[in-house]
Amino acid sequence: MSSPLADEPVESADEEAEPLTDDEYAEYLDELGSAWEVVDDHHLEATYEFDDFADALAFTNEIGELAEEEWHHPDIHLSWGEVGVEMWSHEVGGLHESDFVMAARMDRLYDGSGD
Repeated sequence: MSSPLADEPVESADEEAEPLTDDEYAEYLDELGSAWEVVDDHHLEATYEFDDFADALAFTNEIGELAEEEWHHPDIHLSWGEVGVEMWSHEVGGLHESDFVMAARMDRLYDGSGD
């Protein structure tokens, strides 16, 4: 099931923006799929599993297209049957609402894989 966050715009942090605090990001995290966790109050991480390398690669390419479209780029780790993602907003040195929106959109892509 897709989070309503996936329908929100991906907005860049402005110059005065601060990273989200744990209280601020907790609500966003609750809206994401169970694959996501916040690490060191700094970035989001998730691992998506696939039946083979080809499906993992196809998903990696979908994430890449989304990242280019929104100009918000995660770190992606591809291996056989698995795609790991790390994401944070470099402008604020931590988490921003846009990171959670992108995570929700990746969940939506994953939920639609194989259709």
